[in-house]
Amino acid sequence: MPDTTRFTHLDIDARGVAWLTLDRPEVHNAFDDHLIAELNHHLDQLAAAAERNEVRALVLSSTGKHFSAGADLGWMQRMVEYSFDDNLADSRELARMMHALDTLPCPTVCRVQGATFGGAVGLVACCDIAIASEQATFCLSEVRIGLSPAVVSPYVQRAIGMRQMRRYALTSEVIKVGMALELGLIHRVEAHDDLDNAVDAMLDTLLEASPQAQRATKILLEHVAGDASMETAREHCCRVISQLRVSNEGQEGMAAFFEKRTPNWPSPDGTSS
Repeated sequence: MPDTTRFTHLDIDARGVAWLTLDRPEVHNAFDDHLIAELNHHLDQLAAAAERNEVRALVLSSTGKHFSAGADLGWMQRMVEYSFDDNLADSRELARMMHALDTLPCPTVCRVQGATFGGAVGLVACCDIAIASEQATFCLSEVRIGLSPAVVSPYVQRAIGMRQMRRYALTSEVIKVGMALELGLIHRVEAHDDLDNAVDAMLDTLLEASPQAQRATKILLEHVAGDASMETAREHCCRVISQLRVSNEGQEGMAAFFEKRTPNWPSPDGTSS
């Protein structure tokens, strides 16, 4: 399977393990519309290959110090000028990527190092198994710039529960790795130098199982969890984030972020702070 993409790499080894790697270390693997398009392309290929039993498992990883900073700054700056319809189309591609990763018909393992911010937390939550370095941190940072973790919210909330989601989505607190483990966002914590060995050990375990049974089990678990309503939820989430991006507070939050100032949020009495 040739890889002609710029910001990601896809390799499949002799065991049928696919290694999908974000490779933009100069911007801490932040994603934009181009990287999302690449991931969608790869995930479409992998889904078909997994159905043919050519891919047994996927490892999602990244290069550099951090897993992913979330949304790319240049992409965010372009969003300021987008219309609602532009934002909606953009958000639907992000939602398609999350859904494709979440429903990939083979086991998925996320290898997490360093910081994971914003929408990248959704990538972790969409994988079946997440193994993190002891140096890893997580943050749903969107409300600090007038937005919402809308598109990733179904997956992150499923992982950590509604009660904890309300706290961390509303406060944008940094979640240290021990708390991420306690919340259920990740499954294992390893010393940074042992991270690759831990991923390899998990792959050995996964490869011991029946590929057909694993595919069927993923479908079964989705059905049991009631995810038949996720299509409606995803569309609603796309509309929420798109409306926020074109709203006064969304515009103010993004402007303040780029101007390195405190956002001028409305106070409870309706005036600007």
